[in-house]
This record gives sequence, structure tokens and C-alpha cells, in this order.
Amino acid sequence: MCWGYDRRFDGATGGYKGVDLSKRRESRHRRVTARMMAGVSIVLFLFGCAIQESQGPATYDAARASRVFSAGYQDVADIYIEDLRVSDLAYSGLYGLSSIDPTIEIDRGENELTLTVDGREAGRFPSPPVDNLDSWGDLTATAIEAVRTSSDALSEAESEEVYAAVFSGLVEELDDFSRYAGREQARENRASRDGFGGVGVRIRVVDEGVKILSVMENTPAESAGLMDNDLITQINGEPAAGLSQREVVQRLRGPIRTRVTVVVQRAEEPTPLNISVTRAHIVPQTVKYRAEGNVAYIKIAGFNQNTAQTVREKLLQADRELGNDLQGFVLDLRDNPGGLLDQSVSVSDLFIPRGRIVSTHGRHPDSHQFFDADQDDLTHGLPIVVLVNGNSASASEIVAAALQDSGRAVLIGSNSFGKGTVQTVLRLPNEGELTLTWARFHAPSGYTLQERGVLPDICTNDEVGSAAELLGKVRRGEAVISRKTRTRSISPHDEAGLAELRARCPVSEEENKLDLQVALALLEDTSLFAQLLRGGVPETAERPAN
Repeated sequence: MCWGYDRRFDGATGGYKGVDLSKRRESRHRRVTARMMAGVSIVLFLFGCAIQESQGPATYDAARASRVFSAGYQDVADIYIEDLRVSDLAYSGLYGLSSIDPTIEIDRGENELTLTVDGREAGRFPSPPVDNLDSWGDLTATAIEAVRTSSDALSEAESEEVYAAVFSGLVEELDDFSRYAGREQARENRASRDGFGGVGVRIRVVDEGVKILSVMENTPAESAGLMDNDLITQINGEPAAGLSQREVVQRLRGPIRTRVTVVVQRAEEPTPLNISVTRAHIVPQTVKYRAEGNVAYIKIAGFNQNTAQTVREKLLQADRELGNDLQGFVLDLRDNPGGLLDQSVSVSDLFIPRGRIVSTHGRHPDSHQFFDADQDDLTHGLPIVVLVNGNSASASEIVAAALQDSGRAVLIGSNSFGKGTVQTVLRLPNEGELTLTWARFHAPSGYTLQERGVLPDICTNDEVGSAAELLGKVRRGEAVISRKTRTRSISPHDEAGLAELRARCPVSEEENKLDLQVALALLEDTSLFAQLLRGGVPETAERPAN
């Protein structure tokens, strides 16, 4: 059993010193590998993990629970962006037990803790010192054990349900981006970030079986001949109709180099096809490329461990296919919820020849990090337009701000989401995960993106006309936001100031068709593009009165 030995910060970057917690954890026989993550809200892909993790006992065990709770309390105390007392964390966690049995109440006395169930005392315990991690972990586990004898709902709850209640109660006291994922959800999260043993298809369960929504490039599914819109009717000789999504996932997943056999119906084929697929390590695809005339259009849906390498490959593909006719690039970050910090830095570095990409700052000394471009611009200085909307968040905002502030790209769309905090993902001894905010990241020009997001150069969210009409307004200083406005320093706690700034181009959650049309038209107008990069088109509101 893993017992949380692989405790890590997801999103490792070259040169990152890391947070050395190993000495503090030697007593618990844990080791820490430091990695960072800028928002883990990547779409989950419904395939199996490469490693089958042990399930652990379903019933509650106080000794094991003590280790789980102590590890969680230590993680928050060490890493979270604000300094919190362990006693407060433990009380918040115990309050979470009411999600299992609403009659459970906690009375926090000056020197003792009393728990009642349906008004009757179930346990009374002396309070440990406020920051004694192990003692509060022991107390939490012991108190739950005592309450189980008085609460039918809690006594029937499996260990994972108890952990979820406690840690969900704990993170209620933290910020909106800190969260707990139980063992099963954490497994899917790790598969999405790191890859898994699977075949490489995206699926949907339908009445007749399992529909293949798409086949990923360079995967076993593609090699075996599976196609989009195939209907899987059998998996390893068993009918697929009637299976739940999870049951399908369990049948398609498996160790690398093992085989799974499916029977598929294809619209143009008169008889079903029997196809055998050898599983491989799959990392979900996050990048798509196509040529829009002489412009390379690259869509990034999220940032996992393969994103930067895939973007690099697509840039080289565009160069091969379009050659000297290549006019520029459109980088579409709309609806991109984020992902791994190191990947957002590496993607930015593909376009920026030199200078700052992003910096992070928090409570922990090692949270003060600076990331600079250190390789050549693979686009050879060609014009770049970045598309953003209200669902562009976290790692995608890092890329957008870096390209905008460095003078490499013009941004089109609406104000982005404003998720400007860095999360660490730490595996717990029960194989669940705590995602904790540990820093805020800052754009190269210095402003923090938290609660404000990235403002585009050209705002399209209220426009219903043509691209030509909008660019005409841009030339007149309308629908354009100047660098002075975009980079103005505002505290993330200044709600009025942030609201005023974001009102310059209110959030749009749609993928506006006009965005791409304006981007392509702007890349044709090299003089206007260059003027926008230089900040030479002032906002009408900032022009001096005649």
C-alpha cells in the first residue's frame, strides 16, 4: 500500500528548488517531492490508470485515520497561503461530520472538546496544544471513534466517507480553490495529469452501448483502426449495453501492454468489426492544430505533462505545411481551465525569446519563484493573436498575460476568469488528495491576476457586427483597452477597483465566433497589429479633450 509516500506538488519546473518537508515527515516515514500546480481543473478523461492502487480497508480504523488526519493538518499548516492554527483546522474538520449525521454537534470549550449526538453527550476530550499536529490528528480519530458508538449513520459510514466529511469541513475554512478529492476522484485526477494505461478514446454511454466520441492521435485505438462515432457493443466478450460509465472505464483500463477486445458497429460496415487493442500509456490530448488559410490555429484545452511538447510539434508542423506562406498564429485559450504551472511556462517560452514569464509569491519562503524565457522563439517573431474568454483560467491566464506583456501577442475576447493562485496537490495516506493554495502568481508587468484576470487588447463581448466593423472601431480607439489600463496595479482585496476594471470588458463565457474572425482579419492588417503591440491605439476615454 502506498500510504502517501508519493507526496508531491504537481507541476514540476526545471530549476525549482522545492519545499523541503522531508525532515518534518521522517517520523512518519514520508518523503516529499516538490512540484507546483496552477489550477488542476482539467477535464477528467474516462480511462484507466496505469497503476492499480490498493483499495485499503473500507471500515473505519482509528489508528490509520489518525495518520491520515495528521498528514492533512500538516499539509495545510506547512503550505497554505495563510497561517492557520492546527486546532482551528481540526475543529472545522469535526464540524464536517454533520454532513453524515446532522445531529452531531461540537462544543468547543476553552480547554476541552465535547461531542453530542441528538443532544446526548457522546464524548469529552481535553484539548491538545493548538499547533500539535499529531495530537490533533489522534484527537480527531479518537473523537470519531467515540461518536460512532452513538451515531448509527456514522457507524455505518465507510472510512472514505468519514475522510471526505472531515476534509470537506476543513477546506470550507480555506479559499475557494482549495479542495479535497477522495481516493477514486484523486485516481482520475492523477490519470488526467500524468496519463494512464488505456486505449486512447473519448466515450459516452448510450442505450445501444458505448459511443466513441473521438479517437486520440498516435494512440493504440488509432493504430487498431477504431474511428470516431464507432459504437462499441461488446468489451472482452461481454455486452456493453447497460453498463455504467464507470463500468466501461474499468473494462477499458488496464496495465500497459495488455489487450482489450471490442466489437464495434460502424455506419458504413454491414457487419460488426472485432478489434483487439493493446493498451499503452496515454496522456490526454490537450492541443489541436489546423491551418486557417495561411494562419496556424492552435487550440489548447488544458495543460498536462505533454502540452508544451505537443504545442512545439504543432508549431513545427505548421512551419512545414505552410512554409514561407505562414502569416502568423492564433492561440486559442478560450474555455481552458488551466493545469500544470510548468507546462504554462514552457508553452509561453516557445513564443517568447527573453524576459519574465510569471512569478509566484506566498507565505512559504519557497513560494517566491521567478520564471523567465530561456529558449528561442519557435515562431520566428511572426504575429500572434491569443483568444481568451471568461472560462480562460489559471495556467491559461499565465500564458495570455506573458505573451501580452512581453509584446508578442494581441489578446482578443473578454476578461478572463481571474484565477490567479497556485495550488499544490498532496497525496494523503488514504490515496486521496488535498489541493491547497500556496501562492499567487503575477504577470510580467507586476499585477496579480487573482480576482482580476487578464484584460484583452480588443474586447468583443458586446459586438455583433463584422470583423471589419470592429477593427474600424479599434482604429478609432473604441473596443480597445490600453496597456496603461490593463496593467494598473489593484489589490486583489479592492473589490470596487477590480469591479471597475473588469467592467471595461465584462466576462463572456461563450466562444464568440467573432473572436477568430477578428483575429484572422487583424493578422492581415500588419500595420494595425504592430500599432496595437506598441500601444499606439489609445482608448477613446483616455484621449485628451479638444
